[in-house]
Amino acid sequence: MNLIPKDVYFWDVYYPPLLLAFFFGLAAMILTVYLLNRTRLARFFSFPILVMAAIWSIYTVILGTIVFPT
Repeated sequence: MNLIPKDVYFWDVYYPPLLLAFFFGLAAMILTVYLLNRTRLARFFSFPILVMAAIWSIYTVILGTIVFPT
């Protein structure tokens, strides 16, 4: 079992994996909301801001556990 933290090294700065998952989740959420708005599926949501926050947190959890594991 490897207990060493896996930080990402970029331009002489170490970034924690959850921070990267947070920002990549934000980018994926923006793309998803853009596609929902283009296909006019967002009109079926009664409170779109909560849907955006839920999509963002789902993407962050998925990316944090699968793509950027700690």
